Amino acid sequence: MISLTSPVETRAHHWPAGLKLGLLSLVSFGLFFVDSIIFHGLFLLFVVVLYALPGALFFKNGWKHLKILWPFAFIIVLWHLITGEAELGLTVVFRMISAVGLANLVTMTTRLSDMIDVVHWLTCPLQRLGFKPRALELAIALVIRMTPVLISKGQNLTLAWRARSNRRSGWRIILPFTVLALDDADHVAEALKARGGLTNQERK
Repeated sequence: MISLTSPVETRAHHWPAGLKLGLLSLVSFGLFFVDSIIFHGLFLLFVVVLYALPGALFFKNGWKHLKILWPFAFIIVLWHLITGEAELGLTVVFRMISAVGLANLVTMTTRLSDMIDVVHWLTCPLQRLGFKPRALELAIALVIRMTPVLISKGQNLTLAWRARSNRRSGWRIILPFTVLALDDADHVAEALKARGGLTNQERK
């Protein structure tokens, strides 16, 4: 399992996690109150500059995580071109990339443990209602840490298929990928049981 926190040290690494998450929420929320394509274009340029300030390595690693957005951006723009609302489509795409880009920046400059501490602080009042914050904290940590691992295993399966066949893998790797995911889940479950499970973790 790996962390998404960038090894390239920036000033934002030293900011409180709560402050960064709060600003991210406010800015992302505020983006939906502005419809100007010029504003969103300039704001996206501002986000790009934020990625570029720490250096080329940080910029490259940061935008590599945003590649998954391009298919969605293409579909959105294509649809709005068909409906005759190209400007609206570009506005939506600029807003989406800006919001996700800022969220990725927060992830890259914040330790997972600090994020979990913020979640714990926010959910502590719910303990009176029987809610167990520890379960949510653990779930968030597992999703963040395991997602890159599963993506990597999926890519390895695709490469293994290409080495043995000229055809596209497509749906054919779904079953082995599912087996790998279930196997990883089983190992994580066994590790949790060995440490007393969620109940024991909650007591700690």
